Amino acid sequence: MSHIKVGVVGFGYWGPNLVRNFVDLPDTEVVAVADLRPERLKVIHSTYPAIQTTQNYSDLKDMNLDAIVIATPPKTHYPIAKEFLDHGVSVLVEKPMTLHSQDCQELCELAEKKNLTLMVGHTFEFNGAVLALKQVINSGEIGKIYYIDTARLNLGLYQNGLNVLWDLAPHDISILTYLLESDPISISAKGSSFISNGIEDVVYLTMRFPNDILAHVHVSWLDPCKVRRVTVVGSKKMVVYNDIEASEKLKIYDKGVEPMAYTNSFSEFIYNYRYGDITIPNIRFSEPLRVECQHFVNCVANHEKPRSCGEDGMRGVRILEAAQKSLRERSEVEV
Repeated sequence: MSHIKVGVVGFGYWGPNLVRNFVDLPDTEVVAVADLRPERLKVIHSTYPAIQTTQNYSDLKDMNLDAIVIATPPKTHYPIAKEFLDHGVSVLVEKPMTLHSQDCQELCELAEKKNLTLMVGHTFEFNGAVLALKQVINSGEIGKIYYIDTARLNLGLYQNGLNVLWDLAPHDISILTYLLESDPISISAKGSSFISNGIEDVVYLTMRFPNDILAHVHVSWLDPCKVRRVTVVGSKKMVVYNDIEASEKLKIYDKGVEPMAYTNSFSEFIYNYRYGDITIPNIRFSEPLRVECQHFVNCVANHEKPRSCGEDGMRGVRILEAAQKSLRERSEVEV
């Protein structure tokens, strides 16, 4: 694999994690980091003296980079990504890819035209527990999926001009579409703004997928407990993925309920409840962000299409747009 030169735009909340992982990758060199805040650039100087810094991200275009990583506020994703793709540089952009699906479409077409890699940071598609959950579903062990419930809750972090739907729900939307390998048919969203007027900090999102699979997403910046949980209920078994757990992140419950096949009278009508064992798969766990960064570098070097490609990012934005429309109109929206 060729030596890949990488630049990073944005060194705020998530940027330091990206820089750390790319620095540690073999055959990868982090050449420069751009951020508007001088105090953040001082952190780079003290931690990684060999990395160049600048307050103007456009300076990175003159550094002969192979790839750029964008970890800036979502409203800036589109113009920055477009500028580097136009310049012939591959792009990894954090979620959400952009704030408008037509901008995603333009970036995808530009990347294809220039034969460049465009990838979106859907980190949970590189999470060992999510991969194991998908294997369990695909194996048929849990039977027909009835519904999936997800919860992503904590106290903060509030975003400037961005509601909790656009901040947290992209994670769960990417998990759901990855697990089910399909897009939702319809979406209904309800939410409230308690702290900042007009910016929802609590949202309940209901999606109906093909095969009558129901999915429910609860996201909140206003909860006393940090929750990162996905529950999949099937006709044979149920599975819980708890990302907060240190080791036992995935548990398979041999539980279910079935009506009696035949009864002589209504008074005899009962349900059979099954309470079986709990299985905890042994998951070989690596930091998902490290796996994602390595995957991006491999795709750039080998001219391969990423797992979380630009089209994947565009799919997520289209779902978010439908959810935002439902939230504003207080109605169910077809996707």
